[in-house]
Amino acid sequence: MRKTLVVMAVIILLGSPAALAQDGRATLDGAAKALGADGLGSLQLSGTGSSFAAGQSAVPGAPWPRFTLTSFTRQINYDTASLRDDLTRTRAEMPPRGGGIPVMGEARQILVVSGDQAWNVAGEATSAPIALVERQLQLWTTPHGFVRAARANGATVSGRSVSFALAGKFMVKGTLDSQGLVDTIDAVYSNPVVGDMPFQVSYADYRDFNGVKVPTRIRQSAGGFPILDLTVTDVKTNVPVEIRVPDAVRQTTMPYARVTTEQPGPGVWYLTGGTHHSVVIEMKDHVILVESPLNDERAMAVLAETRRLVPGKPIRYVVASHHHFDHAGGLRAAAAEGITVITQESSRAFLEQALGALATVTPDRQARAGRKPTVEGVRDRRTITDGARTVEIYHIADNTHCDGLLMVYLPKERLLVEADVFTPAPPNAPPPSAVNPLSVNFAENISRLGLSVDQLLPLHGRIVPMADLNKAIGRAN
Repeated sequence: MRKTLVVMAVIILLGSPAALAQDGRATLDGAAKALGADGLGSLQLSGTGSSFAAGQSAVPGAPWPRFTLTSFTRQINYDTASLRDDLTRTRAEMPPRGGGIPVMGEARQILVVSGDQAWNVAGEATSAPIALVERQLQLWTTPHGFVRAARANGATVSGRSVSFALAGKFMVKGTLDSQGLVDTIDAVYSNPVVGDMPFQVSYADYRDFNGVKVPTRIRQSAGGFPILDLTVTDVKTNVPVEIRVPDAVRQTTMPYARVTTEQPGPGVWYLTGGTHHSVVIEMKDHVILVESPLNDERAMAVLAETRRLVPGKPIRYVVASHHHFDHAGGLRAAAAEGITVITQESSRAFLEQALGALATVTPDRQARAGRKPTVEGVRDRRTITDGARTVEIYHIADNTHCDGLLMVYLPKERLLVEADVFTPAPPNAPPPSAVNPLSVNFAENISRLGLSVDQLLPLHGRIVPMADLNKAIGRAN
């Protein structure tokens, strides 16, 4: 009897589940009506402002590099769960520091998602599955997409707060203003480097466009730093937006698992097959891996190929060229296997924290292993030798791409491994219109250290002779 009275009291105080669900539906229906979302199948908005290259800071823990958006157009088809961003941007900070495209001048980017496919367009379409969840989050955290997703995913509604989750992708909580318009959104999604990544967006200055309320000021942040500050200048509602998955993208399966191998020297292998490369170096009783990029999938493919190439020897070290998210995305998988990570000293504390961070939205290999990462720092130079082979790890000093860049040199083989400071153009490509200052600094470091280099093993691009770097910067061999 007493238990029954307690349950009745809770129902009286909090309301019955049916009443709460009805109130939640009413709140979402009110938001949809206020936004004009129910009759909205597609949306196109354009504007200008600033974007930021997430995960590309010059120093770990610093804000992401800022770019000026000279043009930005977003097209959305809510019925097909599709979004296309077409933007042109230039560096906003001079001299530029940190990563992101372009290094110099102006660059156009076309970034697309449709259903469970994400791709980039640069001449031709290239599958970009690593960007899938973040782009889906962009779609379903637009005000009208948020209401749709909340209705479709059993949202929990409490007052003006609306929460829902897409299993294995992200968790979202939004707040409505007094008019029922979406005011702020807080979300969490998985990042290959830092695990759970916080994401925030705020909307302001709503205007009516053909019965649809659209915010004309949009601000976003990720990891606590801004990633977008957009002033919307033009909106079109229910215009034709047809976004089809290209055949080349649809037919691409597990792109990060493809590994191809070249051998530039005895006991040295260059692992390619995608956008980001790695190098395997065999020692007497262990193996050194240079770079574990992108994500778990790529890391596990690279580790498997390394063990195939050098069976019976443990992978003792993975040398991380730098902390940028695309290059460090496979380090959590390496840490989960007990492999020691070597990084530049300025990145050591950041990687210790990142590789040990929680990943609850999409548990990765490190989250499941629960292993404490081992990270060792290099200041200017570290030498690893087994008596027969010597591997020298150097800091690339004063490079504006990243304060903590490392390069790996094999003096006997006269091979040098580097990332991002020199990416060779395809064979027979015209020379660059301007000299890349990152490459000039790289060449200066080689000269300062007195390194004798025959071949470069870039972690983007292809193996080239040292003469190609000299030619690219206008220096005589």
